[in-house]
Amino acid sequence: MSRIIDGKLFAQRLREFIGQQVAIIKTEHGVVPGLATILVGQNPASEVYVRNKARQTVEAGMASFKHTLDATISQAELLGLIAELNANEDVHGILVQLPLPAHISAERVINAIDPRKDVDGFHVSNVGMLGTGQPAMLPCTPLGCMMLLREQFGSLTGKNALVVGRSNIVGKPMAQLLLADDCTVTIAHRYSENLEEHCRRADILVMAVGKPQMIPGTWIKPGATVIDVGINRIERNGKPTLVGDVDFTSASEVAGAITPVPGGVGPMTIACLLLNTLTAFCRSKGMPEPANSGLELVNGIGVIQEFKKAS
Repeated sequence: MSRIIDGKLFAQRLREFIGQQVAIIKTEHGVVPGLATILVGQNPASEVYVRNKARQTVEAGMASFKHTLDATISQAELLGLIAELNANEDVHGILVQLPLPAHISAERVINAIDPRKDVDGFHVSNVGMLGTGQPAMLPCTPLGCMMLLREQFGSLTGKNALVVGRSNIVGKPMAQLLLADDCTVTIAHRYSENLEEHCRRADILVMAVGKPQMIPGTWIKPGATVIDVGINRIERNGKPTLVGDVDFTSASEVAGAITPVPGGVGPMTIACLLLNTLTAFCRSKGMPEPANSGLELVNGIGVIQEFKKAS
């Protein structure tokens, strides 16, 4: 039976560490990091996500600036608000909740955010810096996955890693981070042939496609570590149930370690959003970054060593 990777507990420890760092900053400097969230329209799922982000921001001792806008707002008006937040010295991170209404270009909006305040890590500048190995704001979900893998393995050097999914939000940056940690990386997608064979060779399998239970346990290499990013709502025994992209029941009989759904990767995403906000604040003030533990790592991943010491 696999070891269950408890992302909920890990995220709780990380948030506590971030809260401690924010408290120290407030005591010594009289200021705190600030995160601005922008929600356009009334998408129920987005409303829940934004509410949870704002709540955890406040719980970590940070300032939360919530902007809830009507779905009919023009693109120009939204870009104007982003320009105001870019110029606001109390705001160190800006997050625009996706998806946006059809009449607004998500690409234009994301790239209007000051890259230094782009705590989602989606701005083209941050994407480019990640791809060339420079310090960047990292997308929160891949960063959370890497922290879970770091705790599992310590060093990832030489591991065969398979990322199934090539989205800009998870798949592509996940592959870049694994490469930066010296893994041998394969990316699979809807047109990939012999997916089962690729899976059976992987020491690390990261699933991020949004297809419920598409990978059975018979495809998993014995002892492999499975990071399941998928969150899919299905009906089971007449009740709505959340499942991942991997068939957890059969996979957990084969894998060495596996993230559950829910309670695996999901909680890490918001915790890493707070980490990025703290990092952005420290950079804006010329302060040492808590995420930088002196290790030669891509931004953020080294924090695991620091909060392990603090735990």
